[in-house]
Amino acid sequence: MADDSRWVDLGTFGADGVHGANAIGAGIERMVTGIASSPDSRRGVNARLNYLTKSAAGRQAIMDAGISRRALAAWTAGKRSPSPKNRARLDAAYWALRRERVASHLKQRLANGGRGTRIEIDPVDQSGVPLKHRRHLSIRSTTVRPRVWEAAVDAWLTGDLDAMTDVWEGVIQDLDSGYDAYTFVSSVGWAS
Repeated sequence: MADDSRWVDLGTFGADGVHGANAIGAGIERMVTGIASSPDSRRGVNARLNYLTKSAAGRQAIMDAGISRRALAAWTAGKRSPSPKNRARLDAAYWALRRERVASHLKQRLANGGRGTRIEIDPVDQSGVPLKHRRHLSIRSTTVRPRVWEAAVDAWLTGDLDAMTDVWEGVIQDLDSGYDAYTFVSSVGWAS
């Protein structure tokens, strides 16, 4: 495990960054595409309803979001429009189902035919740190293996930050010396 105790007070001298587990999770999240129309527009509501009502899994996602069958029936019949609170629930149900459906595709893309995917790790931003407190940190690259991506996507899908932290610690340990300096980062990026 990475010794992030040296970084517990990140920002004391002006450094800025996020935990690598959050950065890699955000990167996976950016790979998920879906309905572009706003959940507050009529078109956006109709697109989400169409997507969610076409399958048993979608109807279950609606129920899991706390939307009643009665409300759903009124919306689909055009008798009522969802309230702002229910539009937010409908949007949450849509994205939850969308994430579930694309998870296996993300794993395949990131596995890259068994080769894994190379990532670039940008260290914390030290532009606000006085020179005497700055550390020499450079952009680092490493290839993340397919089994690690599988664990990362699973952790992202379930929102398991502890599991994502374990994934991140394994990734940075491959950087060899000084890997704990990359516990917190400015960003993590990859092309896939």
